[in-house]
Amino acid sequence: MSRLLPALRLRVPTDEDAHAWHRVFDDPDVMEFHGGRSAELSVYEELTARQRRHDAELGFCLWTILDEEGEVIGFTGAQPWPRTDFGPVGAIEIGWRLARSAWGKGCATTAALTTLERLRAAGVGEVVAMVKQGNERSIAVTRRLGMTEAESYPMPGTDELALSFRLEL
Repeated sequence: MSRLLPALRLRVPTDEDAHAWHRVFDDPDVMEFHGGRSAELSVYEELTARQRRHDAELGFCLWTILDEEGEVIGFTGAQPWPRTDFGPVGAIEIGWRLARSAWGKGCATTAALTTLERLRAAGVGEVVAMVKQGNERSIAVTRRLGMTEAESYPMPGTDELALSFRLEL
């Protein structure tokens, strides 16, 4: 029997979404593979502003995910890989991060599938997802999207690996 996918809406992040992202990501479980603790509000303010620029310039960004009640539950989308010293420099990275309350409901996969549709429409030919080794939930999402593991990169300043999954669109 097929499970119904959640009804989600994606929007370009607003100024207020910086506060919402800060709130929903202020959870050690959510941040386990993202530094282990919540970032300062200013990090999310800069991130949402950057995403608005990406949307205006590229036609895609990390969008805010709203659940059926219109509550912010995280983000998904794509952006140019932001680093020049590590990882898939020059690639378009797809990513997602959800509030703990949204886990296990198909939200990440549903939102990422919508992202892939939008990226195809914007003419993006390939995406990469960077996932820390051991993040089995995100690795499962990459597999549901049809992505394949391509390479791994040592994370700067750690002994951890980041896995790169790729998908041609």
